[in-house]
Amino acid sequence: MNPLNHKTPEIHHRRSIRLKEYDYSQPGAYFITICTHQREHLFGEIVDGVMKLNEHGQIAQEEWQKTALIRNEIELDEFVIMPNHFHGIIWIVDGRGTARRAPTGGLGETSANFTPTHEQFGKPVVGSIPTIVRAFKSAVSRRINLARCTPGNPVWQRNYWEHIIRDDQDLTNAQAYILNNPAQWENDELHSRGTR
Repeated sequence: MNPLNHKTPEIHHRRSIRLKEYDYSQPGAYFITICTHQREHLFGEIVDGVMKLNEHGQIAQEEWQKTALIRNEIELDEFVIMPNHFHGIIWIVDGRGTARRAPTGGLGETSANFTPTHEQFGKPVVGSIPTIVRAFKSAVSRRINLARCTPGNPVWQRNYWEHIIRDDQDLTNAQAYILNNPAQWENDELHSRGTR
């Protein structure tokens, strides 16, 4: 599975690449990919197939792990920080603060009494994937810009890619892709882009 089988973000401009009618706050697993601004090699380097995080990469890792600590509705699965991008699987495990757990019939299944909440521009939905990603990107940007004395500089590309994980095999494929990503760096389509 290659989560990057999307058109480049430059052709999307400010148009959303989310599914229009999909409720990104419903229980399930989501594979997220976020690239650095201009694909800059910001987070460290790959040495012998292993990612070696620098100070900025450690900030990104800390903030991703903090994401689950400050939000009861999510759990983190596999993730990897690469020199110029990030891959992670995030689970929404209950519906916007309720005690109801994710349905057991299969990934992406919703219960009959679940009321969808659709994100609109300028109106974040607490516990939704777009809001979680936005908060993560903002926290990382703030800390990195503080560390390098560059207030307001972009750290990330404007958007991100997501893949809604549909079943157990899809989950297994996504986990394997993440775990193998550093070893596959030389063949990664993001490898040669950006600055080092």
